Amino acid sequence: MHRLILRRARVEHAAAPCDVLITDGVVRTVGTVPDAEPGRSIDCAGRIVLPGFVEPHLHLDKALLDGVRPNPDGTLAGAIAVTGELKRAFTHADVRDRSRTVLETAIRNGTTLIRAHPDVDPVAGLLGVEVLLELREEYRQLVDLQIVAFPQEGVFRSPGTEKLLTAALAAGADVVGGCPYNEDSLADSHRHVELVLDLAAAHGLPADLHADFADDASDPRYALAEFIAEQTVRRGLSGRVTLGHATSLAGRPPADRARALTALAEAGVAVVPLPATDLHLGGRHDTTATRRGIAPVRELWDAGVLVSCSSNNIRNAFTPYGSADALDTALLLAQTGHLSGPADLSRVLRMITYDAARVTGADGDYGVRPGARADLVVLDSTTYDDIVLDRPDRAYVIKAGRVVARTTRTTELLHP
Repeated sequence: MHRLILRRARVEHAAAPCDVLITDGVVRTVGTVPDAEPGRSIDCAGRIVLPGFVEPHLHLDKALLDGVRPNPDGTLAGAIAVTGELKRAFTHADVRDRSRTVLETAIRNGTTLIRAHPDVDPVAGLLGVEVLLELREEYRQLVDLQIVAFPQEGVFRSPGTEKLLTAALAAGADVVGGCPYNEDSLADSHRHVELVLDLAAAHGLPADLHADFADDASDPRYALAEFIAEQTVRRGLSGRVTLGHATSLAGRPPADRARALTALAEAGVAVVPLPATDLHLGGRHDTTATRRGIAPVRELWDAGVLVSCSSNNIRNAFTPYGSADALDTALLLAQTGHLSGPADLSRVLRMITYDAARVTGADGDYGVRPGARADLVVLDSTTYDDIVLDRPDRAYVIKAGRVVARTTRTTELLHP
């Protein structure tokens, strides 16, 4: 039996420290643990313990490519074109090494679950899926890895992709991905949505679509929220469909936007803004008052839509920044989404913990409570309300009850 005891831990926003007893990867006690209890002890000294961070939308296979070839014009189309060219030279070792680098960085930053979106298309084939299947097993004691079969290049404009999606699911992908805006017509975008949701229903899997990723909804291929909501309800997939980006929602008139948000809430469709990418690629053709499209988080909250956020891309043509740190993403979202004060920041913190766990379907045994799996992060902070603002060091990262990463830092202010 493996035991770990966190002594004097401040569990989330609790007023006072307590002990946390973990045995065989499960939290058994949150309260008082006798001093004589056997097992390794860590003195948290009042530091805050949270459930591990969750990244529900991360492209490992395309990470760290900006140094190879940057985006020439900073647009979404430019990013897709550059990455499409680079994919032709992908090798198993190349994708594995770049993915592994980001995985390990995310783990050090307190992430215990990642939903990754490798490309599936006639150029990349199943290479990204195959690499991530290997890494899922290699890193299973350090992080949970969900794999999305993602048709970045579209389905109907890229013949052969439908068969590859089916093959990816047969190989072990966990989620059916979609990218309906990358089709040549609205009719094909609708067919794309229907195909993805049909596959999800047939295989008993969730669906996760890149959708409505534009400055506004003037192109109807970027105004699919209501259609996706309708098709979700029709297939009985409520609570199992997620939309990444959804930036065009912010560019729709208030009444129109309200109808879309209500449709998403009633259909149980979640939304995951990706602020680093959405800010970098958005508004590229504006010459005055450049739009910086972020999905309207507060309105989504008020409508009852489940909302999380994530890093998306790390240092490539889509996002030439990033360090796979969920707290950095949370702060950026707060800064750009007019979110401030303890109540808002607490809710933003939930977006990378409890809400992200719901998005990925991992919420059943998530948290810092008896019976939950012991996927935890001990922060080098004693002040809950300042976590998003301070992004404190991850003193200990715990996966299944075992410490898998540790950060120690000493900084001194030297007076003359």
